[in-house]
Amino acid sequence: MPTVREAALDLFRARGMTTIFGNPGSTELPMLADFPSDFRYVLGLQEAVAVGMADGYAQASGRVTHVNLHTAPGLGNGMGAIFNAQANKSPLLVTAGQQVRAQMTLQANLTNRDAARMPHPLVKWSYEPPRAEDVPHALARGIHLASLPPRGPVFLSVPMDDWDAEAPEEAQHAISRRVTGRAVAAPEVVEDLARRLDAASNPVLVAGPDIDASGAWDTAVALAERQRLPVWASPAPGGGRLGFPEGHPNFRGTLPPAIGPVAQVLEGHDLILVAGSSVFPYYPHIPGPLLPDGAELVEITNDPDEAARAPMGDAIVADVALTLEALLAQVPESGRDAPEPVPPPEPPPEADPLSPSTVHGALAELFPQDGIIVLESPSSTMAMRNQFRLSRPGSYYFGAGGGLGFGLAAAIGVQLAQPDRPVVCVLGEGSAQYAITGLWSAVAYEAPVTFLVLRNEEYAILKWFADAEQVEGAPGLDLPALDCAAVAAGYGVASHRAEGLDDLRSALESALSSSRPELIEVAVAPGMALF
Repeated sequence: MPTVREAALDLFRARGMTTIFGNPGSTELPMLADFPSDFRYVLGLQEAVAVGMADGYAQASGRVTHVNLHTAPGLGNGMGAIFNAQANKSPLLVTAGQQVRAQMTLQANLTNRDAARMPHPLVKWSYEPPRAEDVPHALARGIHLASLPPRGPVFLSVPMDDWDAEAPEEAQHAISRRVTGRAVAAPEVVEDLARRLDAASNPVLVAGPDIDASGAWDTAVALAERQRLPVWASPAPGGGRLGFPEGHPNFRGTLPPAIGPVAQVLEGHDLILVAGSSVFPYYPHIPGPLLPDGAELVEITNDPDEAARAPMGDAIVADVALTLEALLAQVPESGRDAPEPVPPPEPPPEADPLSPSTVHGALAELFPQDGIIVLESPSSTMAMRNQFRLSRPGSYYFGAGGGLGFGLAAAIGVQLAQPDRPVVCVLGEGSAQYAITGLWSAVAYEAPVTFLVLRNEEYAILKWFADAEQVEGAPGLDLPALDCAAVAAGYGVASHRAEGLDDLRSALESALSSSRPELIEVAVAPGMALF
């Protein structure tokens, strides 16, 4: 009879989960014994980095991804990254070791005394099997739950002596069975929405990240073109992916992330169709009407919680791609005028130090057509979105939860999942510190990410919030003397400190054509950059 470890490895093979991210401790070593040659173990030097890399990998590959942490302290280290993974709807199987069963009641050293409760409410399901024989079934159950809509992380605690136990015969059923969960809205619901959309005088589409995640990119474009819909992206802080090609003539821009401003931007539209986004990822709190006068809203989401918590409008809980396909089949060609294209932004003038917009503009000029952006530069997020016009699916990843540390780690995972596409990770120097040890992993696993660090020597986004919230004298908002280029060199990453626009362009050209990870640090003017 196979052992629990052997049955688990067969389960992972059957699910295409042969890349494992982790940071092993003593309680995890039994799982890793005799590690098979057809698996790849990606080491993160800290658990939050391991989770962040797995998050990026899961999103870019579309598969449930396994990340293994070290009992209670390792799970604790990784929980901020698990928070981000939940917001990103990333399908992660998070496992952690546990003391041997004979010592758990004694609460011996490294016992996670309430393992199943610890990661709540950040996971869809959390469990510690009562017997070693139950581990294969519990792993399979976790994989199924992580992959079902809305996707997200699950957690399983496994006592370290379970792996060498004999697996039961019925474990083979757990390995071989499949669970699927995509569902389209009822035909009468789709027909009603099609009538409302076609009858509206000035409808608008708000495209959210689940359009990309569900594979609805081309369908959303076809719907916007057939119905002559102007298209806005859902607010940037809550939009971890792009739902519509931003170089398309129907694209208008990115909605602001607050209640009053959203209603102002959507003024004049009588039907607002929101696909693949919550309604809405608001922050900060700027009061105002939830909807413009005379407007109705319909949301399409695969997440019952998103549908239930929306403060206004109707909601359809179903697979975003399948429902948009059904809707496209029902709507006729509209007689409305097509939206006028939005003119591209003016290139910002060169200055010393460079503005973040100038840096993003230089990167946009050189950016490969099949490139991928992973962004964690909070004070210049909107500047980047305004300078770029990304127009391919799977080209943009952003931490929807807002917790720092996602970008650097996730970029490595994205690159490992998409080895044939160039990946650029745009960071603030403050953001980089949350996952800086990930640079070691980039070198160790030959992930040729280009890390572009914008150094403004402050937490500019926090200074902006301080102004907005009328807070004066807050400490800890300045970041003098951070030298990311020197730190990167210490981890073995080829690094360059760019001086001026020409030097930046030259460094970017070199890094984008490199087969190894490289980091470019460039000084930028302090403050928020919006255009």
